[in-house]
Amino acid sequence: MKQRHVENGARSPRGTVDVGEAGPRKVVFAPVESRARVEAVVRRIGDAIELGLLADGEQLPGESELAGQLGVSTVTLREALMALRQQGLVTTRRGRGGGSFVSLPELPDEERLRTRLRGWSTEELRDLGDHWAALSGAAAGLAAERTGPGDLGQLLRTTEEFASAEDAAARSRIYGRFHVELAAAAQSARLTREQIALQTEVGALLCLVLADGEYREEVADRHRAVISAVQDGARDSARTPAERCVQESAARLIAVRLDL
Repeated sequence: MKQRHVENGARSPRGTVDVGEAGPRKVVFAPVESRARVEAVVRRIGDAIELGLLADGEQLPGESELAGQLGVSTVTLREALMALRQQGLVTTRRGRGGGSFVSLPELPDEERLRTRLRGWSTEELRDLGDHWAALSGAAAGLAAERTGPGDLGQLLRTTEEFASAEDAAARSRIYGRFHVELAAAAQSARLTREQIALQTEVGALLCLVLADGEYREEVADRHRAVISAVQDGARDSARTPAERCVQESAARLIAVRLDL
């Protein structure tokens, strides 16, 4: 029988933990740490935008509401929004219907991505793959223990969205979002934050391996296998397909790096 763990006291109407579509977004808008709060807000919202957790053109909550959600003053929030505007990640409109809106950045072209990949050694990429596999494996195992049959709808939709995505840029964002949502399904705010940070570090580079249509289908099948294993509720069985999924992606990145 699956154990259910409550975070922040949130429960669904049936008494189970609600880890639905709002899971990653709860982490995005959770209070930030007290140190360097402006930088923390910029990093939190900026990472979420680059990963696609916040949609292009989406309006952010009002300043007072957003400051309250993040646990910062409105002055701190305004400074952070100014920095995000300078980075091109947020636009602000005045007047009726105004506010702050997400501006999704374009990913670098292939040559710029290859140049970025050259900055990684194969040892660093291998280490990154090990860390990634540990995060995703742990998330899948915990999700198997803590979720119910109705809790994985968003993961299923994300998988089908990935399978139908036509370009590598969209696939890389959706791929990263899947693993963030898997961590959210594990009901672990720390794992979710770690996944967000990792995906913003490596996500764009995945464009170099996700352009292959056959590999897209392979990844979609692997994601379906992860969901199926989580639904079965066996912790150890769920870890394995999640780990293999990211290990294969890391191995492909290493192969591209070796060809450069």
